[in-house]
Amino acid sequence: MSQIYNFSAGPAALPVEVMQQAQAEFLNWQGKGLSAMEISHRHSWFMSMVEQTEQDLRELLAIPKQYKVLFLAGGASFQFAMIPMNLLRGKNSADYINTGIWSQKAITEAKRYCQVNIAASGESSQFNSIPDFNQWQLNPHAAYVHYAANETISGLEFPYIPETGDIPLVTDMSSNILSAPLDVSRFGLIYAGAQKNIGPSGLSVVIVREDLLGDVLPFTPTLYNYQIQAENNSMYNTPPTYAWYIAGLVFAWLKKQGGLAIIAERNRHKAEKLYTYIDQSEFYFNTIDVRYRSKMNVTFRLKQSELEPLFIKQAEQAGLFALNGHKSAGGGMRASIYNAMPEAGIDRLIEFMHAFKSK
Repeated sequence: MSQIYNFSAGPAALPVEVMQQAQAEFLNWQGKGLSAMEISHRHSWFMSMVEQTEQDLRELLAIPKQYKVLFLAGGASFQFAMIPMNLLRGKNSADYINTGIWSQKAITEAKRYCQVNIAASGESSQFNSIPDFNQWQLNPHAAYVHYAANETISGLEFPYIPETGDIPLVTDMSSNILSAPLDVSRFGLIYAGAQKNIGPSGLSVVIVREDLLGDVLPFTPTLYNYQIQAENNSMYNTPPTYAWYIAGLVFAWLKKQGGLAIIAERNRHKAEKLYTYIDQSEFYFNTIDVRYRSKMNVTFRLKQSELEPLFIKQAEQAGLFALNGHKSAGGGMRASIYNAMPEAGIDRLIEFMHAFKSK
């Protein structure tokens, strides 16, 4: 079989160069005779790697000095609880924007700790669109405003950063972080699971403004306290060291590509090519409002829906892996085309889609 292209939504494809470097270093990291997997997180070798990894991420995202960068164990779903525990800060309510399944999961968890105001919801559009910002009903007394920048399952992405004034803006960027330049200063907190554009699963990155640290809910577990994690350089306990190492390789790879402006143009081009083919076809279709289509997760259906299982089966036989849509979205197809997906993968997918349509 020719090269397999991995369209999985997460854990997702990693850059080939990163995997090759990890393979070459697996038994002998930086000529030290040990694997990065087995070096203590307290050792100066590991600490040096950690410092470089954070420095590279700060450079890529132009993170201001007044923000702490945390590398935490667990997926982004852990943050659904950690955010209200840390950011309510004496208030009892928070605003959430409901644009799909991941927003809903965050809302459900937040309701365990505070009153949740659904300031806007895309439910009336079956989450195929985002309510116009001028229709949002934000609470001026909310502790923070939360939204998911990219809904992985439906393929819905915010093309702008909401303006919330003095109320801290919180965003789940698990599936589109590092896909384009970002004005971090607009946010109180950014969080992202690693397994899409950062590295392997089991690691999350949190970027939090320093003035939001402290004053946690009284029952907050020690490891859920951002301030304690920041004071201990994310190493209050043993972190997921190998995932952290791979993240460092990915950040270095992004810098070698020329940074996020170059990456953003690649991502725009890849997504535009695939959406154009879908839109021009009478066989495939996409339901997302054109203004809010994701550049990371391209969802589509077949007009003859009974053929979708066959499409997925034959696509995998053709080396196009994990194109099945999420069951909670009712199936269909989803091509996750994160930073690591080369344009050649998009071309191969379009070729297969054309051949399948012809048959």
